[in-house]
Amino acid sequence: MPFVPENLGLTDAGLPLLRDLIHERTGLFYDNGRYDMLSDRVAPLVVERGFRSFLDFYYLLKYDEQAAALEWRRVMDALSVQETYFWREIDQISALVCAVLPALVRATLERPIRIWSAPCATGEEPLTIAMALNEAGWFERVPIAIHASDASAAAIDKARQARYRERAFRSLPPHLRAKYFVQRDGAWQPIPELSNRITSWSVVNLACPDEIAPYASSPVIFCRNAFIYFSPTSVKQVVGELAARMPVPSYLFVGA
Repeated sequence: MPFVPENLGLTDAGLPLLRDLIHERTGLFYDNGRYDMLSDRVAPLVVERGFRSFLDFYYLLKYDEQAAALEWRRVMDALSVQETYFWREIDQISALVCAVLPALVRATLERPIRIWSAPCATGEEPLTIAMALNEAGWFERVPIAIHASDASAAAIDKARQARYRERAFRSLPPHLRAKYFVQRDGAWQPIPELSNRITSWSVVNLACPDEIAPYASSPVIFCRNAFIYFSPTSVKQVVGELAARMPVPSYLFVGA
């Protein structure tokens, strides 16, 4: 049985239906080992709506088209995992800089070369990519467009604000923080020369083909932090959509 906080006064009626609907719409899947997490994160949204059960919230998301548009954004914010940091899994980004980009420059005449970071959480990954490319001098050699997206609008808002605490720098070499960030009001912010390297920040649900279509034709896609939360069926669906749109040659970076 899922855990429902007693002080919220909810019954668990409808939680399995809500779980399946979230899986269908977002790709996120909560198996029996993560059922409690789903309950804990969604319960406050249910209570704020004045409902007494998850079933009422399920009906709203499923059948009330007008109200559901806003509620789905709140659901994505509640379920979003924004734990990331600069220079994470840097070997993959080094491969982009040293092997993938040279191969793309030789193989394609299309410019700019597009790189898509999805999901980008609060922005550490695309900024890391930009730093690595800048350190190698790539921006002076070829036009590059870096697009960053996440399913959570709240995460994208934080990425645009670009205010980072110490924890985000636990793997970034100190000389790069000194070069690319300045401290303001108790947080670190990227210098304009770095932040301006990100071409766009967007809210994109990877489970929605229409939303990924503008970016899925990129020859380089980083999708490293989503599939660990997806079901195998959802992973297959998303990868299939990407494969149908990505050019030849192209490169999909997934989580270790």
